[in-house]
Amino acid sequence: MVRWIIFILIYSLLSIYGFQAIKTVTKINWLHYLFIAVAIIIAGNFIYQFSIGSEGRVLNPAKSYAFGFLLAFMSLNLVIVPILLGEDIVRSALGLYDKLVTKESFYMPSRRKFISQVALGLAAIPFSSLLYGMYKGKYRFRVLDYTLHYEDLPEAFDGYRITQISDIHSGSFDNRKKIEYGINLINEQASDAIFFTGDMVNNKSSEMLPWADMFSQLKAKDGVYSVLGNHDYGDYIDWPSPDAKAQNLADLVDLQRTMGYDVLLNESRFIERDGQRIAIMGVENWGKGGFKKAGDLQKTKANVNPDDFKIVLSHDPSHWEAEILKDDYHYHLTLSGHTHGMQFGIEIPGWIKWSPVKWRYKQWAGIYEELGQYINVNRGFGYLGYPGRVGIWPEVTVITLKKGSNNA
Repeated sequence: MVRWIIFILIYSLLSIYGFQAIKTVTKINWLHYLFIAVAIIIAGNFIYQFSIGSEGRVLNPAKSYAFGFLLAFMSLNLVIVPILLGEDIVRSALGLYDKLVTKESFYMPSRRKFISQVALGLAAIPFSSLLYGMYKGKYRFRVLDYTLHYEDLPEAFDGYRITQISDIHSGSFDNRKKIEYGINLINEQASDAIFFTGDMVNNKSSEMLPWADMFSQLKAKDGVYSVLGNHDYGDYIDWPSPDAKAQNLADLVDLQRTMGYDVLLNESRFIERDGQRIAIMGVENWGKGGFKKAGDLQKTKANVNPDDFKIVLSHDPSHWEAEILKDDYHYHLTLSGHTHGMQFGIEIPGWIKWSPVKWRYKQWAGIYEELGQYINVNRGFGYLGYPGRVGIWPEVTVITLKKGSNNA
């Protein structure tokens, strides 16, 4: 109860400044009332959604939207507050100066309409961006193409195309047509193999059931391979028993296999062409910072030769720097996801690539190279928590493997 009182007090204080800006800019009463009504509805829905019970710690769609609308509305007020607060300080100083000089009663000058207009104009940028991210950004799929060169790539695999998707988070989906578009986009790439790098669900295997028919349509000549992400283990929900939790994981693995996916649980497969082969190594989730460490790289590489060309599927990119790079084997390409690019950032190719998630993950989106080994961190197909994306769009990665030097 105390936390809600504190929330209401802070929320009300911030909203008062937003209301003051609206009131200064326009004298239309119904707009004033609309602002108040929206503020009440957003706060009321947020309090209601987060007061009722929940199966797990991961937000369901209703909670996600309650959080999303609150975030957008608060972003509006958080931009307005420092501007109008600064104006209040100046107004107070001017009023105090007049009182000391003229010896008259204290009088605070009125708000300047221009200042409020500037505040609202600036506040409209994050506000509209967050609303756009919820309305369209979360399904604004894009294909990112990369070409990677390797001197020791088997000749038979020169020009080999792979498609990577990650972080489906099916428990967040709410639009079948948009997901169907994304599925078709993946298949249109006509890659030789498709790799899914974990987090098929938010909490429970049952979340994937309404979408299994669509994702089972993913096809590639050499198959669809998948690994588990931290959310797939059911660690973010209170299960009635350990057996129920174990059954949930077993059901998810069985479902993926029914969908035609080859689920790799700390094991490897080989794709062969003309007597040559590449190793596909699927490691279970291994993450730093309190995330599950079920991955066993040594077990995964048990039947892989040191001179094999190796592609590792490992959900969390922190695994790459912590273990994969340091291993005595040379792993040519690691495919990861997990970060989502935080679903928020600014990316202008050739100019800027930024997201707050970079402060936690050194490798957070795109291709990185170290010691002659590459990792691609996919920005994710779905979304989680905030039900949208701003600047960091859902991604389908296509990587073409080429034999020889990049300078050739």
